[in-house]
Amino acid sequence: MPSSKKHQKVSARGLKYGYRSGLEETIGAFLKAKRIPFGYESIIIPYTKPETIHKYTPDFVLPNGIIIETKGRFVVADRQKHLLIKKQFPDLDIRFVFSNPRNRINKGSPTTYAKWAERYGFQWAAKSIPLSWLKEPPNQKSINIIRTLPSKKKG
Repeated sequence: MPSSKKHQKVSARGLKYGYRSGLEETIGAFLKAKRIPFGYESIIIPYTKPETIHKYTPDFVLPNGIIIETKGRFVVADRQKHLLIKKQFPDLDIRFVFSNPRNRINKGSPTTYAKWAERYGFQWAAKSIPLSWLKEPPNQKSINIIRTLPSKKKG
């Protein structure tokens, strides 16, 4: 059964020449024995990981262009997603309603959900949508973007 790089041992000699696995050391010794000139980890090849498209379906979209996302748990993946969305759609008016805005983003962190939202420019509320949000005049920039987005088919 073939062993993975992780499980191969590197000898002191192999480490001296910079090899990180027993197989690399063996191949290096083979090439030297055959007097084949080679470079070991001598070049760097830059590459781009393909972009992946994701979809986000907000909880509530109000007629005035405010998008409401309700959150009980606000995990790392959700926070990262919302930062990406804010970067890609800076004019969308996304706001949070947290079940408990005093919850910490993780154990031991001084940052609460509310502080995280404020730090990144998101408005937030606790447990319900403030009536003032409902009475705000239309945010035309947000509305214009919303109109260009695909709608989710109900059915």
